[in-house]
Formats: sequence, C-alpha cells, structure tokens
Amino acid sequence: MFRHISYATVGVFAIGICLFCVSAKILRAQSSSNGQLRSLDYSEYRETVEPIFLERRAGNARCVVCHSRGGGNSFLEPLAPGRDSYDEEQSLRNFYRIQRLIVPGRPLESVLLMNPLTEEAGGSHWHAGGKHWESQDDPEWRRLAAWVDNSAVTVDFEFYRERVEPIFLHRRAGNARCVVCHSRGGGNSFLEPLAPGATGYDEEQSFRNFERIQRLVVPAEPLESVLLMNPLTEEAGGSHWHAGGKHWDSQDDPEWQMLAAWVTGQTLP
Repeated sequence: MFRHISYATVGVFAIGICLFCVSAKILRAQSSSNGQLRSLDYSEYRETVEPIFLERRAGNARCVVCHSRGGGNSFLEPLAPGRDSYDEEQSLRNFYRIQRLIVPGRPLESVLLMNPLTEEAGGSHWHAGGKHWESQDDPEWRRLAAWVDNSAVTVDFEFYRERVEPIFLHRRAGNARCVVCHSRGGGNSFLEPLAPGATGYDEEQSFRNFERIQRLVVPAEPLESVLLMNPLTEEAGGSHWHAGGKHWDSQDDPEWQMLAAWVTGQTLP
C-alpha cells in the first residue's frame, strides 16, 4: 500500500526528527481536548512563511541574520553567498527546526509569533532583535497566524487507545514487549511503566502515552514516522535503528498497517 522509502530519505528524516522534538508544554498543547494531533503544512510554510524571514527591515536586521548563527535561538540555515532564498532541502530543515517555536493551532501560544510582537499588542517582552509587529493585524503576523491556525488535525486518541496501544503490550517471540524497553525512562521512553499485575493502562496513563508518542509520529506520513520505520526491517524500507530488534518484515504486516492507518487519520467506526 505504501511505497518504500529510500535510505537517503531516512537519513534526512533522522535529522528532522531530532529538530522536531519539542518541549512537554508544546506536546500538551498539540493535543486538543478531543485527543487529536495538529500538524503544520510544509508547502504553505515554504511559499508564504519562509519569505518573511528573508525580508529586509528598516531599522532591524533580517530575521535570517540573527537566527542562522547557531545556538539556542537559531532555526534557519545560513544563506549561501549571493543567495537570497533557500533550496528545497534547506527549507525542509528550516521547517523542522521552526516547529519548536510553534504550538499548532494556537498562534498566541507560539514563540515565533509572540516574541517579535510588541507587548502593547499582546506580545512577550523577549526578542533581542527588536519588535517587528505593532499589531496582530500586521500582514506578516496574520500570515504566520493563519499558517499556525490552519494546521490539520489527523491522529485520534480513541483509535490510539483501542487499536494502537495494545501493540506495545503484545508479547513477541524472540523479543521483549515494546513496553519493557520503552517505559524505562530516557530518550527512547514513550510509555508509562505498567503497574504490578496490570495488563493494560487506565485512560489517564493512555493519554500520557499518547502525548509522548507524538514526537515519533509525522501525521499523515507513515514512511516518515520513526514509530513505524525503526522496528521495520531495512529490506521492507525501514531504518537500521532499533536496539530492540525488528518486529515487522513487511509493510503489509497487520501491526504495521494498523499503525499506518492511525498515522494517516483513521478513526473508530
């Protein structure tokens, strides 16, 4: 059903995943009250948002001047000498990095929009590069807000709890259950530890798992989601990572298909 991914694409995505991981606050904000995840549109970013960062400004440096120098406030690639725009690969890297400054669906909680906005207009008091927008009616601010606000809702909590989460508790011949390794804490942990004697999670635990697992998922893109690619064999198009071994020999495996259905937006009947 899904085309195989190239090793080059996996490599590019591995970089993107590192940049895409966001703070716990943002992960909570991404989950709406009905338990769904919002995702940002790359094409809209490249066509309407990225040019804002390259715009020359009276009295202030262009965004790219300060935000491509490296360090914690850097989210843009440096422009090559003589260039005034980015190629596709650079734009994609910018897109991944910038997501740590965004709460999809919530412009007024997104650092990218609030820091360059004056306090009088509702912005924050931060931004060493000065204030670029004196009003939320500024055309640039509204363009950014529209992009953030129009993010698409794609993955569903109820489907996750009923169809996806049981996969992580399933006993596997020759391999530990997912929950054994992925509930120990550390960077690869996304599940709650099971209580002694428990065979599943209560709703609150499941929701915390749902929030954590979002850093491993690219909504609508199974082949770019670490959750699906790491346990899939390389011969089937997966990555070479996953210390816990490979669980799926094919993208037609029922578990892989169930995860792919969830990532592409399927809900319960």
